[in-house]
Amino acid sequence: MWLLHSRTYELREFIDNEANKVGYAILSHTWDLDEVTFQDVQSWMVRHTRKLGWKKIDYCCRQARQEGIDRIRMDTVCIDKSSSAELSEAINSMFTWYRDAKICYAYLADIPAARWSARDHYSCLKDSRWFSRGWILQELLAPREMTLYGTDWNQLGTRHELSDLISQVSRIQVSALKGDEKKIGEFSIAQRMCWASRRETTRSEDIAYCLLGLFDVNMPLLYGEGGKKAFIRLQEEIMKNSDDHTLFAWDVPEGVESRLRDGYPYTDQLVRA
Repeated sequence: MWLLHSRTYELREFIDNEANKVGYAILSHTWDLDEVTFQDVQSWMVRHTRKLGWKKIDYCCRQARQEGIDRIRMDTVCIDKSSSAELSEAINSMFTWYRDAKICYAYLADIPAARWSARDHYSCLKDSRWFSRGWILQELLAPREMTLYGTDWNQLGTRHELSDLISQVSRIQVSALKGDEKKIGEFSIAQRMCWASRRETTRSEDIAYCLLGLFDVNMPLLYGEGGKKAFIRLQEEIMKNSDDHTLFAWDVPEGVESRLRDGYPYTDQLVRA
């Protein structure tokens, strides 16, 4: 597990439970085209600080320093995507890493301070891209503590303070928004699948892969298999560990591949007996 130092901006790899002993903050955000990468930070080329993605890294590190946290995890710079093994580990460990962080900073890049100050907080959150992405679901639910920030790192509030609004926007029950893994596990498989419906992923397979931690399962990543096969494999893995028959309330309708390319999971297709 790679972590960025909040003062020196240097990367260091931590093995097993070392990261938990050190303590770290973690960033939840949506990806853009001009992100700083693992290779950028390792080579420390000054030009990478001119990338658009550098701003949120700098914001995040400053916040961590204020809170006395020396280590940061953010997926753009802490995953070597040239290594398929490392990418697979990161995706299968994602829920755990967010759960074990001291705090999660959620960066909603499309909510400027002026709009938030206008007090229509529901519309701000509803229109934010952060609430539409498949990968964000685990990042929203797993952390014990979360603070949300807007465009210029203007603080929007904590997940606890905004829980009613977040519940309305995400259609996730307030009781699941407490950073308590046991509470999440009390919801049926069908209910947790509902939380994922209408969320988008860039690659069709990711609509299955982004749910691994939510159901406490692991499986190899096979990009190129298609979203339909990936989701069937996900169901099979869930079945090994659960006797919750609501798993079978979800079917894979015809034409799912085109729908997945458009960013819609087939979890919104409830089959009624």
